Amino acid sequence: MTLVHRVLYPQPIATLDEYLARGGGGGLEAALAMDHDAIIAEVLASGLRGRGGAGFPTGIKWRTVRDYHASRGASTVVVNGAEGEPGTFKDRTIIRTDPYAVIEGALIAARAVGADEVVIATKKSFGREVARLQAAVGEVRAADWAPDVRIVVFEGPGEYLYGEETALLEVLDGRYPFPRIAPPYRRGERELVETYGDIRSRSNLASHVEMAGPGDDAAPTLVDNVETMANVPRILSRGAAWFRTEGTERSPGTIVCTIIGDVEREGVGEVIMGTPLREAIHAIAGGPREGRTIKAVLPGVSNPVITADQLDTPLTYEDMQAIGTGLGSAGFLVFDDTADMAAIAAGVARFLAVESCGQCTPCKQDGVALAAELELLCRDDGTKVDLARIRSLASTVGDRARCYLGTQQQVVIESILERFGDELTAHVERRVPPVTPRLVAELVDITESGAELDERHASKQPDWTFDATDSKQAPADRYMEHRRQQPLAD
Repeated sequence: MTLVHRVLYPQPIATLDEYLARGGGGGLEAALAMDHDAIIAEVLASGLRGRGGAGFPTGIKWRTVRDYHASRGASTVVVNGAEGEPGTFKDRTIIRTDPYAVIEGALIAARAVGADEVVIATKKSFGREVARLQAAVGEVRAADWAPDVRIVVFEGPGEYLYGEETALLEVLDGRYPFPRIAPPYRRGERELVETYGDIRSRSNLASHVEMAGPGDDAAPTLVDNVETMANVPRILSRGAAWFRTEGTERSPGTIVCTIIGDVEREGVGEVIMGTPLREAIHAIAGGPREGRTIKAVLPGVSNPVITADQLDTPLTYEDMQAIGTGLGSAGFLVFDDTADMAAIAAGVARFLAVESCGQCTPCKQDGVALAAELELLCRDDGTKVDLARIRSLASTVGDRARCYLGTQQQVVIESILERFGDELTAHVERRVPPVTPRLVAELVDITESGAELDERHASKQPDWTFDATDSKQAPADRYMEHRRQQPLAD
């Protein structure tokens, strides 16, 4: 199969003039001639689903935000570019290749939901992407594309949870990346609540936000992923029917995939939705390494492991769900027949345990204990009792979680236990040599030499410091301690 180029062009678009020469800007031009209902109806008819991981229908989200829109305050559009899922590099690749489509899509969204500000939220560590966005925003301002909409490039922290929608909004409000207890379409970065109330109460941490609702004075914020926004301009300029000419009924369009791991060449490419996973691995990454076969594939660290007999599953939300996993952000970590799945499990568990903020006790404490037990097992120092404890911890780590991170631990580790439990038992029975947990971390870059992982993560402590030893204090508790030392607001 060949790769497609609806969103991801083969060569970077260097300037706004080049973008316009290629047909860019037509979506915004069309949107400016439509009212908000017509824009949303077109996006809804296209069937576009969010490319950030959950696959929620974009038109429904836009409609809900618009319906909650308050006439006494404009909404904000936030483009989530805080890409940190291990195995995922598609948003940064899109930004490097064509930031103009992302900006145009966000401006169309702003018109649709009644926003006067667009915030493109990325990470300070993404220096190349930040520079590309800032230059593109400067060109768009100079071209007077949307004089009534303020466009901001926001540089956030490196933590994994910053990519979680509610945690991202917390950061935009000037706080730490701790997820909120809130339904979708909550009030966003124009937070009106000034205090945390009783800062001694854990229940108030990152959960005090007043919800926007019908009749509320505050407008909610629309948050959509980079790839989602990049799809919007052509939907408006060419129409929903055009968008649906590729993909499936329930998962129309294309999807940008990242393939790394035990493959011939790690990389990013765009395929038609419905393409079998095996074909995508071959088209983007050349398939498994010579002489090897694929044992397992992880869709990031958010969904259950995919086994070799499931590789022909089409890349759609519904087909991935049918085999008991998820499409996620289409970042796939490929492991061949030489991989030790105990080492993979230990690597995933450590990453998620470290990145847990600690607002939910099972997520942090059980997660850290789970990672420690899996590392013990990898060293061949584990026993049957330890293996039983691993199973027990995996079943409780997601209890009462306010965000999905604890559940990620549960579904990924339990799927490895279910499908590759014999490999963990082999370590308990000393039938295989000890292994080092595999590094699972954010991607720093993908070049011709391959994928570069954030190796510093191996030294990151569960308290989010890089100190020699862990303080044993959860990040949320460290923040609360800091808050106690501050005077209460009037």
